[in-house]
Amino acid sequence: MINIIIADDHPIVRSGIKNEITLEGDIQVIAEAGDGDAALRKVQELHPDVLLLDISMPGMRAKDVLVEIKKTTACKVLVYTAFGDSDTVLGMLKAGADGFILKQEDSVQLSRAVRALAQGGSWYSVEIPSFATLLTSSAQPAGSQDGASMFTGRERQILQFVNEGKPNKAISLELEISERTVEYHLSKIMAKLNVKSRLEVGLWVKSNPSFTTSP
Repeated sequence: MINIIIADDHPIVRSGIKNEITLEGDIQVIAEAGDGDAALRKVQELHPDVLLLDISMPGMRAKDVLVEIKKTTACKVLVYTAFGDSDTVLGMLKAGADGFILKQEDSVQLSRAVRALAQGGSWYSVEIPSFATLLTSSAQPAGSQDGASMFTGRERQILQFVNEGKPNKAISLELEISERTVEYHLSKIMAKLNVKSRLEVGLWVKSNPSFTTSP
């Protein structure tokens, strides 16, 4: 069972999400929060698998909530937004968001996003303008090396699986290595790219179509 917390300042929105998402059978809402301070407190107290976080709420800013959650818990954060302006979305991405989904998307997509994050993957809506920009950006890895030469063969394999949206467990089975080893390689990849999240790694691969996983 995947445990989630819904953080949104509109009770009717929280109720609608809860009613829809719990129909799936493998997801349960263990708490709700109507402001940023309550969201942080409940995550730290209850340790959910995923926090569904609205960008605009009273109290502590969503970005600050995200930063504190990443410092103190292993909870995955799915940012839930109606519009997703570029500055806000990119700020949340840099703060460590694990996924982004639009409020107008249906409950099936929301459930898929929650599952992806709970399994160690990431999720983003390509309809958010900021991601359309990121996917076509000329982002470059840290340092002077190009993407093809800076990674080991194993890292290139993992990058390809990340690009395909496979969670860590699936990657470990494909490569016949432990999940901890997958996490180790991902940490090395993130250091080389100078990014903080798995989502940013996936976006980097997509924004570099010439990238290859061949040795």
